[in-house]
Amino acid sequence: MNYQETLDYMFSSLPMYHRIGKAAYKADLSNTHALMEYLGHPERCFSSIHVAGSNGKGSVSHLTASALQQAGYRVGLYTSPHLVDFRERIRINGEMISQPEVVSFIERNKAFFDSHQLSFFEMTVGMAFDYFARQQVDVAVVEVGLGGRLDSTNVVSAQLCVITNIGLDHTQFLGDTLPLIASEKAGIIKNGVPVVIGETHPETQQIFWDKANEMSAPIIFADQNFSIRDHGSTVERLRFDVLRSGQELHTGWECPMAGSYQFKNLATFFQVIELLYILGYDRLDDYSVRRGIESVVESTGLHGRWEVIGHNPLVVCETAHNTDGVKTMLQKLSQLHYSHLHIIYGCVNDKDFSHILQMLPTDATYSFTQPSVPRGLPADQLAETAKEIGIVGPHFSNIHDALLAVKAKAQPDDMILITGSIFLIADALRM
Repeated sequence: MNYQETLDYMFSSLPMYHRIGKAAYKADLSNTHALMEYLGHPERCFSSIHVAGSNGKGSVSHLTASALQQAGYRVGLYTSPHLVDFRERIRINGEMISQPEVVSFIERNKAFFDSHQLSFFEMTVGMAFDYFARQQVDVAVVEVGLGGRLDSTNVVSAQLCVITNIGLDHTQFLGDTLPLIASEKAGIIKNGVPVVIGETHPETQQIFWDKANEMSAPIIFADQNFSIRDHGSTVERLRFDVLRSGQELHTGWECPMAGSYQFKNLATFFQVIELLYILGYDRLDDYSVRRGIESVVESTGLHGRWEVIGHNPLVVCETAHNTDGVKTMLQKLSQLHYSHLHIIYGCVNDKDFSHILQMLPTDATYSFTQPSVPRGLPADQLAETAKEIGIVGPHFSNIHDALLAVKAKAQPDDMILITGSIFLIADALRM
């Protein structure tokens, strides 16, 4: 098979959650354990940092990988989903896995995949861990796909576990209350392994304490130690101060991910860095950490987190897709100055989009479209539901047509926000 044929096989032959949704979700790790045994247990061949959370786990994973990379470590990074290229999921020191590596892995193991009916995600985790082991990374930062306890990544041998926060997302799999979701994410806490919890929440704090005590795992709540203070952020960059126990630790640092929610993610990140230093990563000095933050986009290929893709009018892509993510996106919007706001919205069919739409600004002009994945909610259906709650706007079959139409009407000092689904952002970036 060539690379395109390999992708066609992967996307069509194997259940893939981001394409077909719930049918691809397996509440069972037996296939993953079987795959790891078949591959010779690559997950045991490298150190790792395991990162879960409802929001922010991707940002914290990329920041951590970037800082370690700047400190001179050979760093694997596994994230999901990808935006444009499948190979974004698997990187070493920012470089994506090569096309020949992808083809070779599938060809070597295709018979096993077929006979065990592996999901797309199970297979991809196997590819990542096999690649990291063969390439002898010093450490891998591994982002959980969905939940934690039953996620395929939860076979990894971690030195440090991280849970950024808990929000109501993927409730059809993880439960419809914060304690239930916290219990699932707490499933990544491992015996004797330190765990960082990003945010203290009265409904979930005890869940984490109990699980950590059960596993004899030291537990630290990042927001009880670190806080981040705005130091004159702009639409394209955060400028911030870092406080440790209320005392200034760093001032005037910058981050290219300009969403206000990154303040919380940065607090979690600094707690992670402090623990990694204690765990023996003593090359992590102030320079490498600062440079890691500043270069996170170019070092790791991170995209879609409050990403400015155009000016006059300002065009921003934002992957916020659940209640907590939208709340922090709105905080950032409230700090900006523009003449008029245009929102291009599109989502997948298993999201509570009517609730999200009711959270968005009432004085914006709306256009509706759909992500180019099978789970994409048809734009006409989205527009009809929006109309029922008082939001009226035209609908378009794809983001290209929607953006062209909106830009034709927008003034140079307006703002265009593309949001609703990470898959819609992927479509916009492909443009």
